[in-house]
Formats: sequence, C-alpha cells, structure tokens
Amino acid sequence: MVDVGQTWHVLTIDAVKNHLQTDTTQGLTQVEAARRLTQYGPNSLVQARGRSTFAILFAQFRSLIVALLVAATGIAFLMGDRVEAITILVVIVLNAGIGFFTEWRAEQALTALQKQSVRNAHVVRGGIQSEIPASELVPGDLIILAEGTRVPADGRIIESVRLQIEEAALTGESLAVTKTPEPLQESGAALGDRLNMAFLGTTITAGRGQLLVTATGAQSEVGKIGVLIDEAITRATPLEQKLSRLGHLLIVVVLALCTVIVAAGWLRGITDFWHMLEIGLSLAIAAVPEGLPAVTTMTLAMGMQRMAKMRALVRRLPAVETLGSVTIICTDKTGTLTKNEMTVCVYVLDQKRVNVTGIGYEPVGAFQKDDKPVDPRADEALALAVRIGVLCNDAKVERTDGHEKVLGDPTEAALIIVGEKAAMNSAALAADFPRLSEVPFSSASKQMITVHHTPAGKTVAFLKGSPGTLLEASTTQISASATSPTTPLTPEDRQRWEEQNQELAKATLRVLGLAYRELPEGYGESELSRELTFVGLVGMRDPLRDEARAAIATCREAGIRSVMITGDQQATAAEIARQLEIDRDFEGHPLRTIHGRELADLDADGWKRVVADTAVFARVSPEHKLQIVKAFQAQGHVVAMTGDGVNDAPALKQADIGIAMGIQGTEVAKENADIVITDDNFASIVLAVEQGRVIYGNILRFLHYLLSCNLSEILTVFFALMIGWPLPLVALQILWLNLITDIFPAFALALEPSAPGVMKRAPRDPKEPLLTVPFVWLITWQGLLLAGVTLLAFGLGMRWYGSEGAGLRHANTLAFMTLALSQVFHAFSARSQNRSVFTRRLFTNGWLWAAVLVCLILQGAAVYVPLLQKILHTSSPMASDWTVILGCSLLPVAVVECVKLLASLVARLKPSKVVASC
Repeated sequence: MVDVGQTWHVLTIDAVKNHLQTDTTQGLTQVEAARRLTQYGPNSLVQARGRSTFAILFAQFRSLIVALLVAATGIAFLMGDRVEAITILVVIVLNAGIGFFTEWRAEQALTALQKQSVRNAHVVRGGIQSEIPASELVPGDLIILAEGTRVPADGRIIESVRLQIEEAALTGESLAVTKTPEPLQESGAALGDRLNMAFLGTTITAGRGQLLVTATGAQSEVGKIGVLIDEAITRATPLEQKLSRLGHLLIVVVLALCTVIVAAGWLRGITDFWHMLEIGLSLAIAAVPEGLPAVTTMTLAMGMQRMAKMRALVRRLPAVETLGSVTIICTDKTGTLTKNEMTVCVYVLDQKRVNVTGIGYEPVGAFQKDDKPVDPRADEALALAVRIGVLCNDAKVERTDGHEKVLGDPTEAALIIVGEKAAMNSAALAADFPRLSEVPFSSASKQMITVHHTPAGKTVAFLKGSPGTLLEASTTQISASATSPTTPLTPEDRQRWEEQNQELAKATLRVLGLAYRELPEGYGESELSRELTFVGLVGMRDPLRDEARAAIATCREAGIRSVMITGDQQATAAEIARQLEIDRDFEGHPLRTIHGRELADLDADGWKRVVADTAVFARVSPEHKLQIVKAFQAQGHVVAMTGDGVNDAPALKQADIGIAMGIQGTEVAKENADIVITDDNFASIVLAVEQGRVIYGNILRFLHYLLSCNLSEILTVFFALMIGWPLPLVALQILWLNLITDIFPAFALALEPSAPGVMKRAPRDPKEPLLTVPFVWLITWQGLLLAGVTLLAFGLGMRWYGSEGAGLRHANTLAFMTLALSQVFHAFSARSQNRSVFTRRLFTNGWLWAAVLVCLILQGAAVYVPLLQKILHTSSPMASDWTVILGCSLLPVAVVECVKLLASLVARLKPSKVVASC
C-alpha cells in the first residue's frame, strides 16, 4: 500500500482504492484488517509524555527569589528566630502550591485530545456491515457515515448523499461543508477546501455517505495537531523573566552591601564580629523582600478574581500580568468577532428590498422596507420567498431551557428562524404543504429541490441554491406589477439580478436564490429545474458581535495591533476586517489579506515580511497559525492568541497568552489556553487586557515601596557605621520592620484600582526590565531620603539622651519609630511615580488606609507593650519625642510631593507627549 500523504483529495476513487489496496463494496477482510492494525497501531490519540508531577513541583523552587527566601529561612533558624523562619516558609509553600496546581492542570492538555476520539464506527468488512470500536479502524477500512454521528477517522469520501459535515473545530469554517466524491484539482488545498475528505472528530450534520479511511490515530489531522501541541513551547511570561532577573540583581546587592557593612563595622571595632554578623544577616534578610512573592501572588490572584467577574477565567496566574504586555492579538473570526449564528438580514425581490431585523436564532425581529414596517404575510412575493426557504429545508431548531440547538445546516436554520419571525411556523407549513419528494443539494447542481402538494390542490417545486444556477434555469420572475404576478425574465433583468447578487456578496452576505415551478400532471425529475419562476435573493450573514468594533478600536488606542487568523474564505474575512477596521495600521495605512496557499515554503525572512504588513490570514492551517505566532514573537512582540477549535490549540500554547472561548471552545483549546473567556466575546478580552495593565502597575507600585523601604534600612545602618555612630537599629527591629511595615502597605498597594487613561497608553516594551534606570534612581533617592530622616532622628536622640546604655536604647527607639512611620507614610507617595497623592483619588484605596491603621497600632504596641519592648529593645517615647518622630516621618512625603509638582511643571513646558504612569 502506498501512502500518498496530503494528496488523497486529488485522486479519483479508483486511484484511492488502488493505493489503499481495498474494495469499495466489500471493504477489507478481517485478516487484512488485523494485519494493518498491527502495522499502523490503534486509531487513538496517544498522549504525549509530559512533565512528571515531581518535575512540576521541583520547578516551583527554581526561582532565584525563592532560593533567597530559603537561604533567609536558614539564617533565621540559625539566629534562633523561629517566627521569622516559619513565616517565610509559609510564603514559600503558598506560592509553590499555587504554581504547582495551575501548571499541573496545564499539563493535562494532551489528555483532552482524546475527547475528540469516537468510540464506535460503522464499518464494512468482508461485505458485512458491523459496528466496531473506532480504535480498531485501519487505513483502507470502508466506513458508513450517518447524520448526527462523528467521523471516526480521516478518509476520502467515495459516496455522498446530501452529506454535510461541520468542521469548525478543525478548520475554523463556521458553515457546514457539503461533501462530494469528486477529485479536486488543487493539490495544496487547505483543509477547509478538501470537499472530498472527512476528518476525525468532525460532526455529520446532514445526509449520509461512505469513506475509505486514509489516516488513523496520530497520522490524522487531529493527531498531527497533538504533535504540534507537544512541540509548542510554553514560554516564560514577561513577569517570570523579569522576576528572575530581579533575583540575580538582589543576590549581587545583598552580598556586596552586607559584606561591606559587616567588614566595616568589625574593622572599626563598633562591636564584636559575631554581633556584627548577626546585624549583617538581618540586613541580608531585609534586603530580600520576603513579601515580594506573596504580594505578587496575591496581586495576580486578586486580578484573577476581578477578571472572573468580567467573564475571563485565568488558568495560569502569571498570565494575568502578561495581558498587560500584549502588543499583538491574533484573533479567530467565527464565534469571537462574530456570533457564529447565521441570520437572514435581507430579501431582494422585484423592485423592492426588504430588510429583516434581529440576529441569531431567537425568532425576534421585523420586516422593513424603506424603514417602514412590512407585513410578510400580506406581501405575496415576500410571503412566497419566506415559504420557499422554510419548506425547501432539512434543518431543525430545537429549544430547551431557553437555548437553541441547530440540527443541520446553519444556513437552513436561519431560513427557519426568519419564517418564525414572519409567523410561518415550519411544522404548520409542512402540514399545509406536505412534501412529496426531494432532490438533495449537490456541488454539481448547486441547488436543492423539494416537491409539495399545495392547499389549492396543485403540485409545486420549490428551489433554493446558487443565484446564477437558478437564474439560468428561469424564464419568468415574480413581478411587482398589479396587472400580472409574473413577467418574462429579460437579459436586462438577468444582469440586474446578477448585479444585486454581487452587491450583497460584497457586503459579506451569503446569498441564495429562490425559485419555484408549478408542475404539470405526470411530471418527470428533469422538469423540476427548468422553466422556473425566479422569486428573488435572500442574504444572510454571521453577524458581528455588538461590542467587537468598539473593542478593536480600544485595542488600537491602546497600541495593540489586532490580526485576524481564520479558516474562513478570503473575501469574507477581508470584508469583516474592513468593517472592524482591522485592515489598517496605526497610521491608517492599508494592510494585506493573505490566503493560506501564499504561506507555503516561506523562509524566516519571508515570514518576517508577511507578518509586518498583513492584517488577515485566511484559509490557514494549524501549522500556519503556529508559525504566524512564532513569527510575531521573533520580532519581539508579546502575542495573545484567541481560538476555540482543535486547530487553534498549538498556537494557543505557543502564544505568550492563549485565550480560549468558553462556549464554542473545544476542551483541547481550553486546556491549552491561559485564559478562558466565558462569553466568547472579544470585548471581554479587552477588559482583561486593561486588568493586566492595572496589575502590572500595581506590581511596580509595591516594588517601588518594598525596595525603597528595604534600601532605607540597609543605608541607615551603612551610613551610621561609616560616620562612626553606634548601630541605630538592632537585628530584631530590622526583622520587625521587614515583616510589619513592609508587608501590609505592600499588600494594599497591590489592590490599587485602575488609574485614568490606562488603556490610552502604548504597551510596555516587552524587553523593558522591571527595574529601569529611572526606576532604580527613584528607588535610590527615596531610600536615601528615608534613611536620612531616620539618621536625623537617631542623631537627635543620641544628643538628648546619650549614646550608651538606656540613652542609646531611647535613641534606637526614635530611629526605629521614625523609619517605621516614614515607610508607612511613604506608601501614599508610592501610589504613583508622577501623580500627586493629594487628589480626588486619595481615598479610593480603602485597603491602604486600613493597612496604615494596622501598622500604626502595631508600632504603638512595639514601644508601649512591655513584652514587645523587651523583645525589640525599645522604650516608651516621651511627648517631645513624638514631635521629632512625626516631623521626620512626614518630611519624605513633603519632599516627594514637591518633586512630583516640579516634574509636572517642567513636563507642561515641554512639547506634548504621552507619559506612562502607574
């Protein structure tokens, strides 16, 4: 047997039979089938080997920050501070647990592919029909296809009787495809264009047929997608990459500063080596922001909860932040930008055009001509057009629990719904016009015919199909004239109808022609499709989602480029892109629409050129989708990929952020996505992007706060040693500050609400580090400011109370309280790098005010509760001390706000430009 791979669709049936060494009537023998089962293996989707549970768990501890925290835990245990050690361990375990659970679920993606398998198949072997497990199918098997079942393997159609297969999950095509046994001419036809092939897991919506199996299991199209999923790389998110780089930086800072401080203090003889080492280790713990993983996790988790309320379910926590970095959104068309519900929207009859309102499968809408209502039952021509569509129809629409389910072709379902809008129920019409016979639609005839007995006792043929085909067979047309119901169809009339057909097609409508013929006694089948009376055209479309246009515009305003990747026809995709203004770049220049066949054999440079100026990729394969995402990523973009089908899964996994549709999405798509949109609405994706930007801004806020506070603690000790002062803080005071005044305000900053204009800024540069040079300078000078006021309070304390014994302890208390309160008040300044705290937004974050209150209470307890006084080596401040403490603590806020004011004045004098702000 010769394997012809991707070219089965160009072969004749006899050639296919010869290649497969089988029989189109008897099928394979049982012996041959058993031999091939051994040769090819079972028809099942083998789960690729993923990471083990232990590997996933171990990966949670590979972060450098986690390693630093583990080291800090060991130090705390060695120093005898078990409370500190246990607290850090809790943080480590919590983060590892969340990360393990989310990543373990992501590894189940390939398992979901098995849900696309079919349990049983109707097969002919040795001339006998039987039902066998689908896993036992082999290439060459003869399969019987029936309406309502799923295709059990890839195969070549050898018989088709009105056979229609819905392939949206595999190809992205929203409409059911009519299958034909005829060979095709184009060897490189896309999956959606292979009209004589059927694929594993797709659904037969109408008709019946037979096929010869050409590929099973991993060799099927769905199986190949499984291999692509396994090969696709799940890349570290921008946040994960940046936190890793931050961990490297912190290691250098910790080792350098603490080594200098310990050496300087010991060499100057300020205290003995072991006590100095204790101080150094305490500063090492202070330099490691223990709260960073905890606050990061909480920020992402809270964002996840907010996004869930916005109908976006997050499956992987870092994906929340990644959305805020997105520069490209690659979106499917069907079900994402459109509703995936065919809807009749216009009838074109002689001398009139009737529009139909209402969308989807709800029978709610009205008929209008020139914006005036029309009664479809009173208008004879319109009533006839609606009646033909309802009766020349094999679809059904079932309604249960308020939901519609279409059985059959969505186009025919749309004709049933428009009949209900016209108060023409399909069941009632079928009773009044009983069907006598039918000629099913075929790709050759391009029309469907049903023959009915009318209430008037006549026999009539109703036809729907290609407008050109019906016009060619018509000799008369319905007339709006009051003198005659029909008129001859002249060449000028034919041209007019053709022009109207083209006009509707250009508007992305799917157009059908409608016609009828009153049949004579003793008619033959050849008389059903000649001397017709042409009734008119019916146009229908898969309507755009109401929010799609505004959502695309918001993306454009936010500097995010939208790209449509679809398996649909090129002309349809291009027109929808035009309506949504996807086909333009940010400067308004037109972008290209490319057919999948143009993507064959592109090299790296070719892909780079293509993605640079293309807005729509039509008729693409799963491999193309994956390659498109890779090409954008190679240019440095952060790519979000939306999708709902099996064909989208590899690209969803490869993308920086995979977004699956919750309603229409397959299990494979959902399991490979980072986020699932529960309402299948593109607008929900835009809301999620906004939350991603808010979350990243909040991460910068608490990083600003944590690092400037931690730096101030190190600098306080460092400068005191350099000028020969005693240590202003003891080890336990440093640990207290690191746990209390750092954590609570940082958590509150993580809950900062959205700032104005967050979606009017360009996306962040994905390569930009968390700690940019301006950001590091901001942290540095504010850390110096906090350390300066602390040393000022400490110096005043030593001058008033002395530098030894109880006096030094009192001076330590002043330094301790000043640093603590200055950090607490600094949280308000950290809400924005350039916006003043004293605005209407001062009270928008209630969590911050609560955190400040908690910190003030705890700091009060630290200096007034005897037990804590003993542990922390503090004493009760006197009234005059509070003047120093409050004055020094509030001074940094005043300085920072003055700097912001000066910066804003300078910015106003410069030429206008967008300034990013959190």
